[in-house]
Amino acid sequence: MSVIPWPLDPVRGGGRRSTGALKHAMIEHMPSADDTAGLAAALIQSRQTILPKRLGAPGPNVAELAAILQSAAHAPDHGQLTPWRFVLVPDTSRTLLADVFAEALLERDPDAAPEQVEQAREKAYRSPVLLLAIVDGERGDADIELAERMVSAGCAIQNMLLMATAQGYGSALTSGKALKASRLRALFRLAPGEQALCFVSIGTVVSRKGARLRPTASSYVSTLDEHRGILPGF
Repeated sequence: MSVIPWPLDPVRGGGRRSTGALKHAMIEHMPSADDTAGLAAALIQSRQTILPKRLGAPGPNVAELAAILQSAAHAPDHGQLTPWRFVLVPDTSRTLLADVFAEALLERDPDAAPEQVEQAREKAYRSPVLLLAIVDGERGDADIELAERMVSAGCAIQNMLLMATAQGYGSALTSGKALKASRLRALFRLAPGEQALCFVSIGTVVSRKGARLRPTASSYVSTLDEHRGILPGF
């Protein structure tokens, strides 16, 4: 089974090829029907966190963004609750978020230097596409615990990251103490049972670090043996 590099033949400098060029490359390298697993493996293995400061324009167009968001709907979802939602923060609303980031910092550290406050504000303007992922711990069946809802949200987010990767974009998840700030909860109108999970950033890769070494499956998988208990590996 051959593994196809992804993104397919990216442009020099970590940029993004045109849609036409990507489609042409995909046709050239398209696997046979029985090699779909190879294509999936290449996509999964090529996903890499690209920090928001390394993401620039252009971001996904309307159709691409719709495909990214729709991919979340295919996450596992016990009880069909859709216990998560996403809020898009367009350019016109970034100032509102910047104010929240600055106020959240000053709330934690009233003595923060002006440079630190400005750095907190600047984070709101990174990456062309910015989304807040929100998890609902109370929606629907109360017997479905928060842990299950978190898993579903994580799967939804991973689907989105993989779709963005397939389109040739970079992406990242970011968190921070500001996610728990009362002003952020008010800005995004979180219900009492909701919590802000993370921000999702998507855009064209301006620069990237080298791919990090990933652990092998045998290092984090063990097997329950009926006679000898837990054994390393599989």
